[in-house]
Amino acid sequence: MLLSAMMAAVIAAASQLAIPLPLVPINLALLAVFMAGFLLEGRWALASVLLYLLMGAAGLPVFAGFRGGPQHLLGPTGGYLTGYLLAVATVAGLKPWAGSFIKRALVCALATIVCYVPGTAWLMWLTGRALPEALGLAVLPFLPGDALKCLAAAYLAPRLNQISRAFSA
Repeated sequence: MLLSAMMAAVIAAASQLAIPLPLVPINLALLAVFMAGFLLEGRWALASVLLYLLMGAAGLPVFAGFRGGPQHLLGPTGGYLTGYLLAVATVAGLKPWAGSFIKRALVCALATIVCYVPGTAWLMWLTGRALPEALGLAVLPFLPGDALKCLAAAYLAPRLNQISRAFSA
């Protein structure tokens, strides 16, 4: 439970390492979501992301740009924020299969897609934009950075897992 709360704080901190863009900022939150999935048991990984979302919904400034409040879950970034739940569930669920660097990177790539789908669908519905325009605004600019996040998570997960086990022993 403590590690779950700590991962919620890590996600909040990673959200602040951001590059603002017109609709959806680029930040490191998805990397922290991947790490939660790799480091925690499935239910605790989900709990960490849910806690992060609940803190933000309650108004705590945990979302990118030190923002908080329910309007952010209902605004242009809302679908991506809720997509974090699907992403962490994907990583946690496929973690037993992901025994190599390549497999961990593939799991993260799948989790990224799983996050993009509700995020892009929500953005399209909310703004009335067509799929090509929404992809150009909220997916394509993120692909290089998200690919790097996948590689970083694939590399860091086993190393941080060893450290995490040492603390919980």
